[in-house]
Amino acid sequence: MPAATESPLATYIAHLERGELAYQFSPSANRAVFYPRLVCPETGATDLDWRVSKGLGTVHATTVVHPAQGAPFNVALIDMDEGFRLMSRVEDVDPTSVAIGQRVRFRVHPAEGEEPPYPVFTLAEGA
Repeated sequence: MPAATESPLATYIAHLERGELAYQFSPSANRAVFYPRLVCPETGATDLDWRVSKGLGTVHATTVVHPAQGAPFNVALIDMDEGFRLMSRVEDVDPTSVAIGQRVRFRVHPAEGEEPPYPVFTLAEGA
């Protein structure tokens, strides 16, 4: 395996810091790979290329978490148009109104303290 100059996680976070949702693509498997890793989980190949998502996806599954303290919030699985799925949340909307099949748009939740930035979503216009 070739020596990596930067970890896949560091590359992913650097993209988030620039406002981009990056993912990897495996030419050997001809599919998107997400969460960032060193080898393709399907083929074991190390030929992963970095790409940047256009930021549009569809809610695959959703639930509402009711913490003991604080307001309820949404947790959703989002199927990105590029062919990968990630767990995140849909913000700026009542968490109980998020529905399977809704179109969503990526944005970055900025870093806070020791916590790095991470992807969140809002309803896409016209959704």
